[in-house]
Amino acid sequence: MDTLKKTMLLGLIAFFMLNYTYAQNYKDIQEAFSQSYQFEKKAEYSKAIDVLKKVYEEKSYELNLRLGWLTYLSGLFTESTAYYQKSIALMPLSIEAKLGYVNPAAALGNWEQVKTQYIEILKIDPKNYTANYRMGLIFYGKKNYMAAVKHFEILADLYPFDYDALIMYAWCDYFLQKTREAKVLFNKAIMNRPADASALEGLSLIK
Repeated sequence: MDTLKKTMLLGLIAFFMLNYTYAQNYKDIQEAFSQSYQFEKKAEYSKAIDVLKKVYEEKSYELNLRLGWLTYLSGLFTESTAYYQKSIALMPLSIEAKLGYVNPAAALGNWEQVKTQYIEILKIDPKNYTANYRMGLIFYGKKNYMAAVKHFEILADLYPFDYDALIMYAWCDYFLQKTREAKVLFNKAIMNRPADASALEGLSLIK
């Protein structure tokens, strides 16, 4: 009986000590985050990174995500992708980590990796604005207007008066020889941005 009581007592002590350690860790991490934001405001990115590395835990999604951003700002693109990859591994459904990853990947010219992340985002959130818009731009840049228009159409349905969606949708329709639809979209774009050069150019090409 005494042995059982001693075991229970030791277990309780261990439990409270563990919780106390976690509380201490959270306090240290929160302070490190606070300092990193202050350094970031002053564009002192190396200091912002160093303060977080002092409390770094490999299994912390938040620390990896934050370090991914700061190393990207510092121009450490390879290191940045590594932190974002860890964030994605820890939280596979995280859209913010995937969107973060594309920044250093694009800076490194890894366009297939960029495209892969957008595809993964759209699997999770088919109506995601950023992923649809940028996938549309990728296809538009390759003159694959049929593929591009599908993404811009989604955005125009969700955000009917969004300039970026309207103007890209309009140009896709123009190149797909849907001039009637393109004319309507160009005119709506001008309603959003009066005398917009791109929309006026599009209208001037439609007879």
